Amino acid sequence: MKVFYSLDDLPVFNKTVFTQGTFDGVHIGHQEILNQLLIEKQKNGGETLVMTFWPHPRLTLNPSDSSIKLLQTLEERIEKLRKCGIDNLIVLPFDKQFSQIEAKDFIAEILIKKLNIGACVFGYDHRFGKERKGDINLLKKYAEEYNFKVIEIDAQIINNVSVSSTKIRLALKAGDIKTANQFLGSEYTISGEVVEGRKIGRTIGFPTANILIKDSEKLLPKQGVYVVKSIINHTIVYGMLNIGTNPTFQNSDLKIEVHFFDFNKDLYHQTLTINILKWMREEKKFDRIEDLALYLQLDKQNAIEYIENI
Repeated sequence: MKVFYSLDDLPVFNKTVFTQGTFDGVHIGHQEILNQLLIEKQKNGGETLVMTFWPHPRLTLNPSDSSIKLLQTLEERIEKLRKCGIDNLIVLPFDKQFSQIEAKDFIAEILIKKLNIGACVFGYDHRFGKERKGDINLLKKYAEEYNFKVIEIDAQIINNVSVSSTKIRLALKAGDIKTANQFLGSEYTISGEVVEGRKIGRTIGFPTANILIKDSEKLLPKQGVYVVKSIINHTIVYGMLNIGTNPTFQNSDLKIEVHFFDFNKDLYHQTLTINILKWMREEKKFDRIEDLALYLQLDKQNAIEYIENI
């Protein structure tokens, strides 16, 4: 997949099969749109092209809103789109200038002149252009004039619930990892560098890797204890993850710590990607460190039992 960061960097395309969107999470609804791109390419040729935006449009339109958290970093989004088999990706800065482009001008100046689309694929509720006035009906209106095809995707349904990035965020905040992963079509991940910690875990038989996530906009799931897995040196390693403040040790700072089972190699300064499999329990405060050690042993037994039944 070729990745571009400016409209000026694009080559001359011959009838692209196009879609655009934020694609936060690249969930199964997004994947249905991307699959339709590939199907249309197989039918009529051309190259698939996805346009996405960074930073998130809401961050541009509401810069003071610090509550916006995303399912993916830009790197994670690019990698998942790559795995979907897309030919070309353009990542544009969603700035004030871009937000002021009228919908009809977006079609004429960008879709036709810049991208030379032969077909476009959009969800039924897709909006674009200044004040989000462009929609699927406007695309269909101009399709005959500019000789391109419009393919409309209905709401993707699982258990009678339409999939959206917002619903995935809500599931993660509630610790409902099963629903989040089902909607994503893959396991939710967090990535970060292994940094020095207080090394208390090793004194009770549970050494942990402390994960530093540098992207402040990345959404962390509900605080608590999770079953997780990671790939380290090409090998799948399972473990337990804690997201919380370590109340037993009166630490107020939020920490992300993972204990891997049957693993004792040095991970400092490595970047780890943690796949989150299941939420187990709330974080608890213990009066004695020995009680914490016993509870962690029970957590480990429950986690291993879950892993054995995956």
